[in-house]
Amino acid sequence: MTDHKDYDEPFNDTADHQQNIEGYPKPSDGRLPLPIRLIGYFLFGGILLMVLAGLLGNVLFN
Repeated sequence: MTDHKDYDEPFNDTADHQQNIEGYPKPSDGRLPLPIRLIGYFLFGGILLMVLAGLLGNVLFN
């Protein structure tokens, strides 16, 4: 079997520069940064609340 440690190592100097200097995410992280996750939670949570409020309003006021 192959070693999965190789995925963490940059394959050239450009990828190494992006990871170290520019803050390019490493491929092994697998998660979005916290601010982007929070935006997603608020966006999808708001959409879900709007749909539920619309369905509830349709049932109550029709």
